[in-house]
Amino acid sequence: MDNELKEMSFWDHVDDLRRVILRSVGAIILLSVVFFTLMPRIFDSIILAPCHSDFILYRLLCDLSQHTSILPDFCNDHFEVKLINIQLASQFFIHMSTSMWIALLFAFPYVIYQLWTFVSPGLYAGEKRHARGAFLAGNIMFFIGIGVGYFLVFPLTLRFLAEYQVSEMIPNQISLDSYMSNFLTLNFIMGLVFELPLLCWLLSNMGLITRRFFKTYRRHAIVILLILAAFITPSSDPFTLSVVFVPLYALYELSAWVVKPASQKDDGNSEEDSNEILDEH
Repeated sequence: MDNELKEMSFWDHVDDLRRVILRSVGAIILLSVVFFTLMPRIFDSIILAPCHSDFILYRLLCDLSQHTSILPDFCNDHFEVKLINIQLASQFFIHMSTSMWIALLFAFPYVIYQLWTFVSPGLYAGEKRHARGAFLAGNIMFFIGIGVGYFLVFPLTLRFLAEYQVSEMIPNQISLDSYMSNFLTLNFIMGLVFELPLLCWLLSNMGLITRRFFKTYRRHAIVILLILAAFITPSSDPFTLSVVFVPLYALYELSAWVVKPASQKDDGNSEEDSNEILDEH
C-alpha cells in the first residue's frame, strides 16, 4: 500500500469521500440538465422508436421472414402504439425522471472512476490490476445489456403485449406511465443481468464457486433460463422465446468460462467421496 495512505487520518478519508460524492452528484446533475433540454428529441427518436413499424428490429425481422417460414410476421406496416396520458402532471414528472435516469446511465462510468480513485490507493499492485479489469468489464457488460434490452427484449415484449387482446371488444390504450415503467425496468434489468459474469468472477475469487458448479447445474440452469425468458417476453412464439433465451444462456456459459476451474485437490476429494458412497452401497 502507499505510505501516504497509512499517514492519512480518518477525517482525511472522509474528506476524500466527500469530494468523490460531490463530483459524482455534480456530474449527474449536469447531465440531467443537458438531457432535460434534449428530452423531446430523445423521446421522439429513441424512447418511442419501438412504437413504430419502422423500428430497426422490426425491419430486420421482416427481411428475414421473407427467406424463412419459421419467423412470425413482422411486416405489418400498420403497427403503431399510441400512448395516452391520464394524469395531469405525469408528462412533467416523466420528463424530469427520465432525464435523471439517462444522466445516471451515462454518468455511471465516471462515478465508477471516482470510486476507483478513492479505493485504489488502499490496494496492492496485483489487486489494482484485477480491480481495474473488473471495473472495465463491468461497464462494458452493463452497456451491452442495456443495448440488448433496448434493441431486442423490450421491442419484442412491447409488440406482443400491445397486440394481445383477451377480447376484441377491449381495445388496448397504453398509458405513458405504463410504457415508461416497462421501458426503464426491462432495460435496466438486462443491464444488471449482463453483470452475471462479473459477479461469478468475484465469487470465484472468493472461493465460493468453481467451474464444476456450472457443469453440475447446467440442466437446471437451462430450465430456469427458459422460464425467465418466457417471463420477460410472455409470447407463445418459439422464435421470440429463443431470441431472449440465447443471450441469457450465452451469459451462463461466459460466466462458467471466467470462473476458476476446480482444483485437483477438490476433484480428488470429490472422487473419494463418490467411492465412499459406492462402498457403503
